[in-house]
Amino acid sequence: MGRGDLTNAEWARLEPHLPSAGRRGGRWNDHRTVVNGILFRVRTGIPWRDLAERLGSWKTAYERHRRWSADGTWDRILAAVQADADLAGRVDWSRVGVDSTSCRAHQHTAGARKKKSHVPKKRTTPRNHRLDEGLGRSRGGLTCKIHLAGEGGCHPLAFSLTPGRFGDAPQMIEVLSRIRVPRPQGGHPRTRPDHLSGDKAYSSRRNRRYLRRQQIKHTIPEPKDQRAHRKRRGNKGGRPAGFDNAIYKRRNEVERTINRLKNSRAVATRYDKRAYVFHGTVTAAAIKLWLRP
Repeated sequence: MGRGDLTNAEWARLEPHLPSAGRRGGRWNDHRTVVNGILFRVRTGIPWRDLAERLGSWKTAYERHRRWSADGTWDRILAAVQADADLAGRVDWSRVGVDSTSCRAHQHTAGARKKKSHVPKKRTTPRNHRLDEGLGRSRGGLTCKIHLAGEGGCHPLAFSLTPGRFGDAPQMIEVLSRIRVPRPQGGHPRTRPDHLSGDKAYSSRRNRRYLRRQQIKHTIPEPKDQRAHRKRRGNKGGRPAGFDNAIYKRRNEVERTINRLKNSRAVATRYDKRAYVFHGTVTAAAIKLWLRP
């Protein structure tokens, strides 16, 4: 077993959720070798062609990663692993934080075909496909932003990708709507945390109205300009937003979640041209975090 490969305990938790190997003549011969190859590339960020020989064919690893990113297999595996963790009581719903991080896009990321992408050997559009490919140009060049919701145990619950120039507040509802942890013993999936925290970038009337409607307690500081605007309106400005400084101190948990996720170099720097493939890369890195004991 090489450095960074799945341990026997991690493989035992992951194997039941992988697609079946298929009938005779199928394309899946050894899941463990290929998954180790995919995770090795996600961790190191090397070109696919430079995969070590012990990890099998680089083309097999790349094609399987691209296919699983397109048809939502990685998303289903992540949901299943989260369900197992929730069943074992390893998901801290008491404090869920939202934050974002920018990923510098490598020069090889640019140049994707303008033609609409399709799921391999199918005519359907890949899941998480974006027409802008999640790339935005700024002073520093091409960047991509990951908007993430993380639980108190420093594991990612859900995320979305946007170009780097997109703001944080408009993406909060989209990220929270992607939290969906199944319950294997029956019942609707868990979608709402007990408490949400975020920095002042997420302070907006729209977001606070949504959280009240969903009955989610929240701790989001009010920026100085919003506070002054509310006071100028007098009685029409409404009551000040509640804020608990002791609760807000736990906001570092989502930042630590992002740091753990960006330990994977293919996440910290984006090398994938297509947004749906990069979404699969981030999902694979999140699955590896959930598999750790």
